[in-house]
Amino acid sequence: MSPAMTKEVVTTDRAPRAIGPYSAAIRVGDWVFTAGQIAIDPASGEMVNESIEAETRQVLTNLKHVLEAAGSGLDQVVKTTVFLADMNDFPKLNAVYAEFFKEKPPARSTVAVRSLPKGARVEIEAIALAKE
Repeated sequence: MSPAMTKEVVTTDRAPRAIGPYSAAIRVGDWVFTAGQIAIDPASGEMVNESIEAETRQVLTNLKHVLEAAGSGLDQVVKTTVFLADMNDFPKLNAVYAEFFKEKPPARSTVAVRSLPKGARVEIEAIALAKE
């Protein structure tokens, strides 16, 4: 594998630590692949779950910090996958999501799931281009 294609593990104190045997993100060349982020406040280690809107904001903030640690950003995201525990929350999730992806939103898939880690209602992962 050429040096430009080396697998680099991405970590940051500005997002929650992995709660299992995985990395917050992996950078390979000009690509960043994130793990799914849930609404854990990195400062307290507690879930932010007073509403689906608050949870979604925390998830996207965590995702933003992971991407920035990888030399990317939300503006470089080309694809997200959203895992949602209740599709009835989709309109509220979508409204918050639109706040974070105002221009040129990425391609997206939304999948209904039975449950998520720590009782989360939403989890989002991303694929992005690196800026550096």
